[in-house]
Amino acid sequence: MERAAECIRALGYAVVDSGYTDSQIKEYVEAFERARKTYTNLFGYDLLKSTDEHYTIRCPLGYEARFLEIATNQNIVTLAKTLLNNSYIILNQQNGIINPPFGERYNQGFWHRDLPYQHNVFFRPLAINALFCIDDFTYDNGATKVLPSSHKQAAFPSDSFVEKQAVQVTARRGNFIVLDCMTYHSGGTNNTSFERRAINHVISVPFIRQQINLPQFLGSDFTQDRNVRQFLGYFLDTLNSPDEWLQARLRKFQCTKSTEEF
Repeated sequence: MERAAECIRALGYAVVDSGYTDSQIKEYVEAFERARKTYTNLFGYDLLKSTDEHYTIRCPLGYEARFLEIATNQNIVTLAKTLLNNSYIILNQQNGIINPPFGERYNQGFWHRDLPYQHNVFFRPLAINALFCIDDFTYDNGATKVLPSSHKQAAFPSDSFVEKQAVQVTARRGNFIVLDCMTYHSGGTNNTSFERRAINHVISVPFIRQQINLPQFLGSDFTQDRNVRQFLGYFLDTLNSPDEWLQARLRKFQCTKSTEEF
């Protein structure tokens, strides 16, 4: 992971092997389509179309628990902790993304950063995004384009830079394309007759607010694994009063004392 971390620090992106077998990837493909069907049935295609969300699945792990496995992939978690220089990281968001065939426009097909409206340069990343490839990412089907090292400058680069330096990142299905969240990127045009699907994860330091409140959405019983609960943001509730603050401090000190005695 150190080699991938070095590439991301320097260039803003890297391709990372997930370590999944072909049979596991096949199961994720099937789970993606189940989540997509559930999501569309729940909200209705007309609403999704009218809000330009018909090629997105928000929080797919809430509809298919298998996607928690991808979010907590050990290679990605290790890489995130290395890059963010923090053992306390959270899943800021997880979204299924569909790049439609036949050159159709979709809402990821423009240059953007995955920390929107933040035009700053950071000494180290505040967040990374890890795009899990459900399908192969190829030149023909609109593999993600990046602007190398654009995370090192606040402003969007010139048209000349974009034209000459943009790189299309190809990857096999089952791989992750990992970016510093301040790296400008866009989905390419899919000129094939098949969709290109992926699941994007934004993993951040805990003081960046989640896109959707995952603990509330997933429910208190989604997982009892303390490390996973921390990763999903279960311990980040905003306290409503000094009394709640003091009670939280008391629980913290009691937990510390218990650990020391053990």
